[in-house]
Amino acid sequence: MFRFQVVSVARAGRKMLGINQLGYTQTCGTLTSYNEGQTTFRLSAHPKNARKMRHSVHSDYALWNARTLAACLALVFCPLIGLSADSKSNTSGMLLPQTESNYQLRPYQGKLEADDGQWVRPAKDYASTRYSTLDQINPSNVQNLKLAFSFSTGLTRGHEAAPLVVNNTMYIVTPWPNKLYALDLTKPGAPMKWVYQPMPTQASQGVACCDVVNRGASYSGGKLYYNTLDDQTICVDANSGKEVWRTHVGDINKGESMTMAPLVAKGKVLVGVSGGEFGVRGWLKALDAKTGKLAWTAYTAGPDKDVLIGPRFKPFYAQDRGQDLGVKSWPPDAWKIGGGGVWGWISYDPDLNLIYYGTANPGPWDADARPGDNKFTAGIFARDADTGEAIWYYQFSPHDLYDYDAVNENILLDLPINGQTRKVLVRPERNGYVYVLDRTTGEVLSANPFAPITTTRGVDLKTGLLQYVEEKRPTRGKALRGLCPAAPGAKDWQPSAFSPKTGLLYIPHQHLCMDEEDVSVNYIAGTPYVGANVVMYDAPGGYGGEFTAWDPVNGKVVWSIPDHFPVWSGTVATAGNIVFYGTMDGWFRAVDAVTGKQLWQFKTGSGIIGQPITYKGPDGKQYVAVLSGVGGWAGAIVAGGLDPRDKGAALGFVGATQDLPKYTNQGGMLYVFTLP
Repeated sequence: MFRFQVVSVARAGRKMLGINQLGYTQTCGTLTSYNEGQTTFRLSAHPKNARKMRHSVHSDYALWNARTLAACLALVFCPLIGLSADSKSNTSGMLLPQTESNYQLRPYQGKLEADDGQWVRPAKDYASTRYSTLDQINPSNVQNLKLAFSFSTGLTRGHEAAPLVVNNTMYIVTPWPNKLYALDLTKPGAPMKWVYQPMPTQASQGVACCDVVNRGASYSGGKLYYNTLDDQTICVDANSGKEVWRTHVGDINKGESMTMAPLVAKGKVLVGVSGGEFGVRGWLKALDAKTGKLAWTAYTAGPDKDVLIGPRFKPFYAQDRGQDLGVKSWPPDAWKIGGGGVWGWISYDPDLNLIYYGTANPGPWDADARPGDNKFTAGIFARDADTGEAIWYYQFSPHDLYDYDAVNENILLDLPINGQTRKVLVRPERNGYVYVLDRTTGEVLSANPFAPITTTRGVDLKTGLLQYVEEKRPTRGKALRGLCPAAPGAKDWQPSAFSPKTGLLYIPHQHLCMDEEDVSVNYIAGTPYVGANVVMYDAPGGYGGEFTAWDPVNGKVVWSIPDHFPVWSGTVATAGNIVFYGTMDGWFRAVDAVTGKQLWQFKTGSGIIGQPITYKGPDGKQYVAVLSGVGGWAGAIVAGGLDPRDKGAALGFVGATQDLPKYTNQGGMLYVFTLP
């Protein structure tokens, strides 16, 4: 059974849409009557569930206005049509990762940014390595780590942010209401220096697809920059906590929200939009770092002038070339509500002066509603950092069939490929492949599976095209079984880390499959626009996640640690040959970067979906910090209080995390560790 929020009731005889607590929708039936005084509904159920039901408004959250018929909360029960929650994946024809049996350490020969022991942006550096040169904590002493201090945020939704450490001050951003805290690291217990409260509108919570999370702030030139859920980018003085400027860049009435961490480069603050499940038109915007004024906007879809495509645009593959593909690869006007948000990670190459970022899924999920490649969704852009002009683009998942997005991190490295050092971009993609691209041209140099795959047969390196399995192609009214990876992909937003000492990429990820049935859905501005029923479950092996060490040169697994639940946290690698990550049941772990052996763990009060960091404290010691607080899409069952009996809740993720409430609870807390 689904728990739904009523988001659209027009008048008697019209359809009523409902969303569950994480924002996913289906038409539940037709409104036959409503009583304005009692705020109750009488609903004639969907034809496949033909009976009448009576539902009461949940008064704690209701914003009921019968004249405008605005959104309100109710309990509405609709069955998951046509899908069995007990489906098992079919291993026939499944692609599996290859394992490297005798990996020889390959120290990195490229150049990395200088490291001063601080942590000024979530990805650590512009190349997004999430690597620290600090080495006080190592395999011989990591077992002695002790809690140095902790800090409660007082909030119970998902905490996905990376703390920042600058000038002996730690900064953390919370989920909605997006408070920004400054903690004084020079004093015992790191007391609060100040808190900035942006007061985002409460209504923005209603357009957050997958919890009211925030992935953190970025620091530059004495200022902190971050986004609020209601589409504001804010600049705060890092010393005083005073607001410098704020710019409203989106509209929640269109379903737009913001959860991503900005990147500051070349005097511009780069920010993107969420809302692919609400029919937004995706964009990346550049704001002047000093004033907050809009410098440029690059839309994901639409005519070339809106996508900032001009004479410098030279995609490597033929299918990405042509005039106005952002219009022609869609049904008429569908690009205007076609998704393609920019809510993931951005990297920057100062030598090439290029920024790299991915575009999210096309909308709706119902692929029959949007024939064509749906440019420029589910792909990656390289753009001029000054002007936003598109330089190249590559589409990982043309006509995305499974919500495989393309928002993951882009690790910029110089690696030996076929005997030649290439400037590459390494990308563990949601569709299940680790891609290595030439970051100057967009050519795919390799694409190898890092998780079980049944939906595709591989990537044709000559054409760059993903090879879909036709019998696994979703269509309306037909339930498909054993689709691997599931909708969150083999890996979602949770960022990996690269160690130049081992030459390995450390990937936190899922190990899930799903069943799916696409259904027709109508667009109403500011309401969910999905069109799919999904149930997820563990992939073969009986576990839901893994932490994998990956050789990006040979495209193989070196070692892997299975976990009962999806590994939804970020990770950090250090020069001490330690890698840190967290689990959804609340364990914060340190493993040997070479062997994968677990060396230390600490049980936090809630599941970890945040991004760990490490820094040099004012006392010269190395510290490790992480935010605990389960939630997000993966932790919806706990953060949203969903019924574990409903395996289709949270668009199917509950099927894979039914027992998570037995292992962890809500609650946001910062934990910081160091050696005695």
